[in-house]
Amino acid sequence: MLLAVDIGNTNIHLGLWQGESWRLSWRARTVEDKMPDEYAVLVRNFFDSADVGYGAISGVIISSVVPPLTLAFTELSRRYLNHEPIIVNNQTHTGIKIAIDQPEQAGADRIVNTAAVHALYKTAAIVIDFGTATTFDVVSSQGAYLGGAIAPGISVAHDALVSRAAKLHKVDLVPPPDPIGKNTIHAMQSGVFWGYVGLIEGLVSRIKTSLAAQNNAKTIAGAGLVSRIKTPFATQNEKDVKVIATGGLAPIFDQHTDIIDIIAPELTLDGLRVIYELNKEKLKAN
Repeated sequence: MLLAVDIGNTNIHLGLWQGESWRLSWRARTVEDKMPDEYAVLVRNFFDSADVGYGAISGVIISSVVPPLTLAFTELSRRYLNHEPIIVNNQTHTGIKIAIDQPEQAGADRIVNTAAVHALYKTAAIVIDFGTATTFDVVSSQGAYLGGAIAPGISVAHDALVSRAAKLHKVDLVPPPDPIGKNTIHAMQSGVFWGYVGLIEGLVSRIKTSLAAQNNAKTIAGAGLVSRIKTPFATQNEKDVKVIATGGLAPIFDQHTDIIDIIAPELTLDGLRVIYELNKEKLKAN
């Protein structure tokens, strides 16, 4: 049984993969200064809820954007599970190419999502991951991570607004009855929620336009231009580019925009599983 751990800035997502499916997935709050033993208690509770013992774990893989917790979960894996974990970074064998200017700056979560999309969907895609930040990652049909965009997450934007305006208070992050708010609560909900939908639709539109322009330039210039482009997007028409959304808020936004093609709630865990399969034989050899 594989334990996959995705450590984000707000939540830690754990999954137990058995056979052909996720037996259980679980989320815990990210607390940067927690000790390995403290997280071991949470992991033990997670295992108990699935009636799983430490001995059932055959491997561990970790994706993390919080360095102190990378160390904590590495120690946890070694001490409690007796496994050397795979820690995903730009040097890990993932089955994809990281085609950006500085590959070492690619976040582990973005690498993992790209690996999942390439392995599971075999298509050009824009991956929207709704987390502390909302990231837009562009994946070529050939399995290359081409870059993307990073925006503040809707909760971060909402909290920043409330913290800087004395008379504004927290509201539910849901659409109001009408985009024209008739009171302060509805006005805030309109600005935050519908403003965020506009951000999503606008960025996806601009990314697709950029991809179409690159494809057109490639077609016109032929091999001369291709040799100057690090990783072409291939020849897919922008209509063939799938928009895949993941993260806790993805289903909410999917109800209010037609820009999203696929909701993949376990996309990052699936990417970790894919990468583990690519590396487990090497891990055993070591």
